[in-house]
Amino acid sequence: MDREVDSQAVDIVPEAREEGDMPASRWASLRRTLRLHRRRIVLVVVGLVLLPYALIALYLIDPIRPVSTLMLRDLVLLRGYDRQWVEFDQIAPVLVQSVMMSEDGQFCIHDGVDWGQMRGVVEDALEGESTRGASTIPMQTVKNLFLWNGRSFVRKAMELPLAIAADFVWSKRRMMEIYLNVAEWGDGIYGIEAAARHHFGVSAAKLSRRQAALLAVSLPNPRERNAGKPGRGLKRLASLIERRASRSGEYITCLYD
Repeated sequence: MDREVDSQAVDIVPEAREEGDMPASRWASLRRTLRLHRRRIVLVVVGLVLLPYALIALYLIDPIRPVSTLMLRDLVLLRGYDRQWVEFDQIAPVLVQSVMMSEDGQFCIHDGVDWGQMRGVVEDALEGESTRGASTIPMQTVKNLFLWNGRSFVRKAMELPLAIAADFVWSKRRMMEIYLNVAEWGDGIYGIEAAARHHFGVSAAKLSRRQAALLAVSLPNPRERNAGKPGRGLKRLASLIERRASRSGEYITCLYD
């Protein structure tokens, strides 16, 4: 009888561990490692959060020419980029006027964030409606310098205090100078000097009102909106901004005496 049972015995195979499972000993080891390095991890995270604020103070120094996260990405990927820094006084006023009227008409009077526009965005989101853009030039500047593209609440939560800090530390002229020198105007084209030469073959100081308007309205999506080869819709937007820029005197008092 025993031999019969033995002949029918079935080998017991250990249950296969599901992919992704980790032995208890390894979990314990991981927890110990995290506990040992917790302080160091916290310090690294705090340092990364505070680094942009230190750079804001550093960028107050006029000779320093900041680069954007997109420029750094292009360098890491060995793509290279075209950016020629130009001082604020070497940028055609019609370009500054056009960018303000297209991107941030209240630039001279807000503290980095247009709270009226932001309140409208929050209300639209709470009501389930599609939200409109409410990014100011300071918000776009700190995003370009320190953060990443894409829509997310995490990025926006980091962007708001950075914009307020930058607006507090920098003059409006310095803010606009940095923004116009780091903004993207095409694949690998950064800053207004490179953009003016790439799209129109002139320096930033020699831009016409029409050229300035086309460059301004291409900013929200410069890879699809080609200022040098505008479609019908881009031309219509440029005409609207051109008219607004011609009447923008009272809006740019913080930039020109």
